[in-house]
Amino acid sequence: MQISIIGLGWLGLPLAIHLAARNFNIKGSTTSDKKLTDLKSYNISPFKVILEEEIVIGEIVKCLEYSEILILNTPPGLRRNPESNYVAKIKRLIPFIESSSISKVLFIGSTSVFQDGFPIPTITSDTKTNANSIAGKQLREVERLLNNNSNFETTILRFSGLVDNDRHPARMLSKRKDIPNAIAPVNLIHRNDCIGIIEAIIKQSKWGISLNASYPEHPAKVEYYNQICRKLGYAKPDFDMSNSSISGKKIDGNQITELLGYSYEFSIW
Repeated sequence: MQISIIGLGWLGLPLAIHLAARNFNIKGSTTSDKKLTDLKSYNISPFKVILEEEIVIGEIVKCLEYSEILILNTPPGLRRNPESNYVAKIKRLIPFIESSSISKVLFIGSTSVFQDGFPIPTITSDTKTNANSIAGKQLREVERLLNNNSNFETTILRFSGLVDNDRHPARMLSKRKDIPNAIAPVNLIHRNDCIGIIEAIIKQSKWGISLNASYPEHPAKVEYYNQICRKLGYAKPDFDMSNSSISGKKIDGNQITELLGYSYEFSIW
């Protein structure tokens, strides 16, 4: 089976390496000229592709050619560029998908499409997306565009905050002061579990569905980040413990286990 992956970054590259090692034929896109040579050493066919709001630059046709599945793994990037129009970029990409051999799309989204609340809601597979943040609204619109397209079948896979041993939000939190919502639940997932879940979806042909993925433990922020910062050698974060109106959400990722038979293997601790 041939799979194309748009976005070989922090998640996409190890995913591509993992799938290629399991005898999938992998095509992948990068925006970096340097990576083009590096990717070949992992048995990945590389193509330079840049999604812009007005045009798709590069070898997008070749990147999608002859593939049955597209893994769309390009985050909005609104933290670095708040003015970016992620929806416009995906709209420019969709006609290329429609005219290609792609019949299945796996969209790597985010649980940020769900709004925090008070009292804290539990988000299940039946919860409707409702975020009003700029990123949340753009992700919701991209989900709608893909789901409503009859030229291919889409599965939406929403991950909670991604972590691994070398990248953790505790590093940035340790530098902040008066962090709100101290006892709100943590929603995180290890990158290796993300890769395992994606592989399970592909192997089991689970298409036309939406899934939320999060490690099943949800400790309070203050408890979790104090322990993690101590473990990783970061300064203890400063939480505001005076606010009793806690806002947050709890992502229930049990559908991953129920539908795919996948057990979360990599602890967030």
